[in-house]
Amino acid sequence: MTYVVTENCIKCKYMDCVEVCPVDCFYVGENMLVIHPDECIDCGVCEPECPAEAIVPDSDEKGAEWLELNRDFSTQWPNITRKGEAPADADEWKDKPGKKALFSAEPGKA
Repeated sequence: MTYVVTENCIKCKYMDCVEVCPVDCFYVGENMLVIHPDECIDCGVCEPECPAEAIVPDSDEKGAEWLELNRDFSTQWPNITRKGEAPADADEWKDKPGKKALFSAEPGKA
């Protein structure tokens, strides 16, 4: 099992999860984060830290759908080890459903 970041992170990218991760397995894209599933140690400390409730186990139905995206982009995007600034409009996007179409494959800044 591993944890994955789902579409709830898109356009929110709060990054509270990054601060608590003991193995630095988060990678940053333009408008969301992903977890490298082979680096995640399944400790689960990141899940309750996410204000957008975007982190779930891959055994969760929502998580299974996002596992490959997390795997693919964690090998393309830069690693992030410190919390950065969330987007100015993150709170406006926090509880909006159906954000998958807004996903950007562009890397973010670590």
